[in-house]
Amino acid sequence: MTNPRSPRNTFVSSLFVLTTFFTTTEAFAQPARPAPAPAPAAAKTAEPAAAAPIAIVGGHVHTGTGEVLDDATILVEKGLIQKIGKGLAVPTGVATIDAKGAIVTPGFVDALTSIGLVEVSLEDSTRDDDRGGKDPVRAAFRAADGYNPASTLIGITRAEGVTSAAVVPFGGLFSGQSAWADLDGDSRESTLAPGPLALHVHLDGSLNGDRGGPASALLLAREVLDDARTFQKNRAAWERNQSRAFSASRLDLEAMGDALAGRVPVVFHVDRAADILAAVALAKEFGLRPVIAGGAEAWKIAPRLAESKIPVIVNPLEPGPTSFDTLGMRDDNAALLHAAGVPVVITTADTHNARKLRQVAGNAVRAGLPHAAAIAAITSAPAAALGLGAKYGTLAPGKVANLVVWSGDPLEIASRPLAVVIRGKKVDLANRQSALFTRYRKLPIAR
Repeated sequence: MTNPRSPRNTFVSSLFVLTTFFTTTEAFAQPARPAPAPAPAAAKTAEPAAAAPIAIVGGHVHTGTGEVLDDATILVEKGLIQKIGKGLAVPTGVATIDAKGAIVTPGFVDALTSIGLVEVSLEDSTRDDDRGGKDPVRAAFRAADGYNPASTLIGITRAEGVTSAAVVPFGGLFSGQSAWADLDGDSRESTLAPGPLALHVHLDGSLNGDRGGPASALLLAREVLDDARTFQKNRAAWERNQSRAFSASRLDLEAMGDALAGRVPVVFHVDRAADILAAVALAKEFGLRPVIAGGAEAWKIAPRLAESKIPVIVNPLEPGPTSFDTLGMRDDNAALLHAAGVPVVITTADTHNARKLRQVAGNAVRAGLPHAAAIAAITSAPAAALGLGAKYGTLAPGKVANLVVWSGDPLEIASRPLAVVIRGKKVDLANRQSALFTRYRKLPIAR
C-alpha cells in the first residue's frame, strides 16, 4: 500500500503543501465567529451515550447485511441503533431526520489512512505517523498517541460520508499499532475505539533505505516474532537478566503480545504474489491473524487466500505498475478477489483524499466488482477484517449508530450526503474548505 513518504508521491505532496496553505492552515484569518460557551463537565464522556435520541424516517435502507428495507425507520439512542424496520413508531419528542426518497447506508470506513496524524505531508512538524529513527522495529509505537481530533481533514473527510478511519503508522518494518477513529469528537477518548486496532508490518520496501528486499524483511520479522514469543513465555527470566539478548526493546516485545495471542490482526503491507504467500506462511507459523494490504498481485493467488479467508485491502485506483513488485497489478483486482471468495476491503490508501473513498469504490464497480460488494468493501468488510464487526459496519440493533443519508446512489459522483450520523449524533457537514468557499466567493474579482 502507498507510503505517503515515498518518492513517487513527492510531486502530489508538493502540490498539496500549496493547496493546504490556503485550505487547512491559518494563512488567512478564519471568519469571525462567537466563542462557544463552555460545555458542562457532565457532557464530556467517552461513551456515545451523550447523544440525544434521533429517528431516521422513510429511507431506502441498505443494512449492510444484504437486506434492503424500503420506507424504513431507524431508532437511535445512547449512540447505538435500538430498532430498525418498517412501520416503527417514533417516540414523542425524538428528533427526526427525514430520509424519504433517500438512500441510507452504514457510514463508510477507510481502512488505511493517517487522518489525524498528518496535516501537511511535506512538513515534518505536522506529522505524527512515523516514530522516526533507523530502528526497523517500532511495534510499541501507537497511532492513538498522536491522533489530533481537531485536524481539519476530519471535517473534510466526513462531509463525504466517511464516518470512521483506521489511523495507520508508517516507517520501518514493524511500523506500530493503528487505531480506529470515529470522525467526530473533541478528544481522543471520545473519538478512538479502546485499545490497539492492528499491528502493521511493512514488507513492501527496503529496510530504512538499506539494500535488501522482502527476503531480508521476512528474516528480520521472523527473528523479532520468535523473540517476542520467547519473551512472552519467559518474562520472569528476562526480568532477572537470565535470558538471551533480544532483537527488539521490551516495549516492542510486549506490544506484540496481542498479535501473538490472536487478539489483534497483523496487517502485512505487501504486493508481490510470492511475498504475499510468504507473509501468510509467516502468520501461520506464529499463529497470527493476517490481513494483506496493497496486494497488487493478490488476484494471482486468490483461491489460496479465499481458502483461509484472509482479507485483502486494495486500492482499485492505485497507479501502476509502480515497481517490480507490482508488475502484475490490474484494475479488476478487487473483482477477481471477490469472485474467488476473498474478503475484499477497499481503501484510498490516502489521507488528504480519503474523502474520495466512494469514488474509488465506484471505479471498482466499473472494473467488475458487484455494487453490493463495493458497498460492503467500505462498510462491513473493513470492520470485520480489523476485528470490529460486532460493533461497526452494518445497521442492526446494538451496533454503533454510524450512518449516512444520501441523495442518491452513494457510488455516483453526483450524489451527496444529506445527513451524517456518528455515534448517534447528527454531525455538522461544514468544514474548513466550505468555510473558505463561503467567505471568498463574495469577494470582487480583480480585473
